[in-house]
Amino acid sequence: MSAFIEQLPKVELHLHIEGSLEPELVFALARRNGITLDYANEDALRAAYEFDDLQSFLNIYYAGMSVLQTEQDFFDMTHAYLRRAHNENVRHTEIFFDPQAHTERGVPFSAVVTGIHRALEQARYDWGISSRLILSFLRHLPEESAIETLRQAEPFHAWLTGVGLDSSETGNPPDKFRRAYALAREQGYRLVAHAGEEGPPQYIRDAIALLRVERIDHGVAAIQDPALMAELAESRMPLTVCPLSNLKLRVVNSMSDHPMRTLLQAGLCVTVNSDDPAYFGGYMNANYMALQQGLAMTDSELLQLAANGVEASWLSPEEKALLLRDVREHGEKFGVYATTG
Repeated sequence: MSAFIEQLPKVELHLHIEGSLEPELVFALARRNGITLDYANEDALRAAYEFDDLQSFLNIYYAGMSVLQTEQDFFDMTHAYLRRAHNENVRHTEIFFDPQAHTERGVPFSAVVTGIHRALEQARYDWGISSRLILSFLRHLPEESAIETLRQAEPFHAWLTGVGLDSSETGNPPDKFRRAYALAREQGYRLVAHAGEEGPPQYIRDAIALLRVERIDHGVAAIQDPALMAELAESRMPLTVCPLSNLKLRVVNSMSDHPMRTLLQAGLCVTVNSDDPAYFGGYMNANYMALQQGLAMTDSELLQLAANGVEASWLSPEEKALLLRDVREHGEKFGVYATTG
C-alpha cells in the first residue's frame, strides 16, 4: 500500500457498526454470553463470507448479531472499529446502527445506543476522532416499526444526528418510509438513505424527492441514468460509495467495472467508504487501494475523493475548513493536487 493512501486524512460516512464485527470478536462475545455458534472457529465463519447478492449477505449479517447482548458488547464492537479507523488515519466518521435488529431480539434500545455512544466518546478523547451517529431503519420491516424506533430514540436524541434507511432494497422503495422520514425531519434529524445499490436509479430520485434526504448512500445505479448524473453533479448531492462492498455483493463484476472514476470525472460528489468491512474484505485504506489498483485512479483523484468526504460530512464549516486544509497539505507533501471533476 502506498504511503500516500496510508497517510491520507480520511472521512468515513457509510459504515454499519454491526458490519465491523470481526470473526475473532464474534467468538469472544459468544463465549462471554454463553452462545453456541454454527461455525467451528473464526476461519470457518470467515470462509462463509461468500455472497451472491445483498440478501445472501444480510442473512449471515443478521445471524452474526446474535452475540451482541449487553451494553459492553456494543462498546467493544464500536471501540474495535474506531481503533482500526484511527490506525488508518480516519479523522471523522459517521456511523450507522440498526436498533431494530437488536430490540427484536429483546436487547434494550438503551443498551445498544449507550454502548456505541460511550465508545465514540472514548475515541474522541483518546484519538481525537470526531463522529456522528445515525439511526438506520430496516427497510424490509413495516414503516410502523421504524416509527416505533423513532419513539424509542427520543430519550437519546442528543446523541443522534440523523436517520438512514438500509437492508433489502429490492421491493422496498423509498416511498414506503415517507411518514417515518417526515417525523424524523420534524424532530430535527438529518436525513440520508440507501438507494441505487441494487435498486434502480428511480430509487435515488425518490429518496431525494419523497424522503428529502441530503445524502445518498451507495447511489452507483446513477451511472445508468445520464440525466440523473447531471442533476447530482449540479446539486453536489453526495454519494457515499463503497467499492469493496459493491464488488463483494456483485453489484460490479470486477473493480475495473466500478463506476467510481466515471462518476468523479462527471463532477459528482462521490466519497469512499467501507460499508461492512468485516464482511467485505477491507476498511478505508483497502477501499482506496482497490480504486488505485482496479481503476488506476491517480493520487490526484484519490485526494479529490478525500476532499469530497469532508464536503459531504456533517462537520461544522469551521471543522470542515480545518480538515480540508489537512487533506490539501497532505497532497502538497506528495506534490499532488485535487482534481475538480
